[in-house]
Amino acid sequence: MAEPLLQVKYLRQHFKISRSFTVKAVNGVSFDIYPGETYGLVGESGSGKTTIGRSIIRLYDPTSGIIFFNGQKISGKLDNETNKMLRQNMQMIFQDPMSSLNPRKKIGDIIGEGLDIHKLYSSQKERNEIIGEILKKVGLSPAHAERYPQQFSGGQRQRVGIARALVMNPKLIIADECISALDVSIQAQVVNLMKDIQAETKCAYLFIAHDLSMVKYISDRIGVLHKGYLVETGLTREIFSNPAHPYTQSLLSAVPQPNPLVEKQRQLIHYDAAKANYENGTMQRLSDTHFVQWH
Repeated sequence: MAEPLLQVKYLRQHFKISRSFTVKAVNGVSFDIYPGETYGLVGESGSGKTTIGRSIIRLYDPTSGIIFFNGQKISGKLDNETNKMLRQNMQMIFQDPMSSLNPRKKIGDIIGEGLDIHKLYSSQKERNEIIGEILKKVGLSPAHAERYPQQFSGGQRQRVGIARALVMNPKLIIADECISALDVSIQAQVVNLMKDIQAETKCAYLFIAHDLSMVKYISDRIGVLHKGYLVETGLTREIFSNPAHPYTQSLLSAVPQPNPLVEKQRQLIHYDAAKANYENGTMQRLSDTHFVQWH
């Protein structure tokens, strides 16, 4: 088996609000992502999914834990060389395609900002060619480089966000709820686009989402997050066919079924963490790729 591209070990992210109160957003989360695969991270709102993504890419400084990316440690204080490697090889697609784009800049300048910072072109002509190729790759026209974000629809703006991440040719892309603000038909287009790009560039995805059906479609492996804990992780087919943790069972029971006869008989499973009688901190191994964390 190949070496993991990303290794997250016992990641904790706490936010001190006052002298007496600290929000413990992420508590001891560990997982690996391998080159070319998609790891889906699911859970309810407030479970810590976005916080994990922002901690990995170092928008937040992790409270504790160790993160290895591309063979280098990226937790703790970063030197200039490690920081440059991280910025070139890891990119993020943000949830809101409008607020993540500078309304005062043209699309070409937004996409080309990473190229400018890292000086990845030798002439203005080469820069324009790189931006034009990326725009075509995400289904837009090179002529769109001269437009502003407010001149695009939501789906088009999300494609611009994908282009901005891809232009650096990264090894890992963190997609933070990148389809939740889009119409269902546009969601399918964006996800199919991401799969096509992954097949071409061999990049890996950390795919953060609420939509379990979309996560099932795009992900190779899935991690289930609940109140800052990674309660279950495994291959997609194992999680959906044999969910072991009560919280995972509760999540899957809430997914609507397209068949009206099946939907009519669907039973919701309520999960109450306070009543779950499982020993805190023990790990049950179901297979080589399927783990459950009871808490």
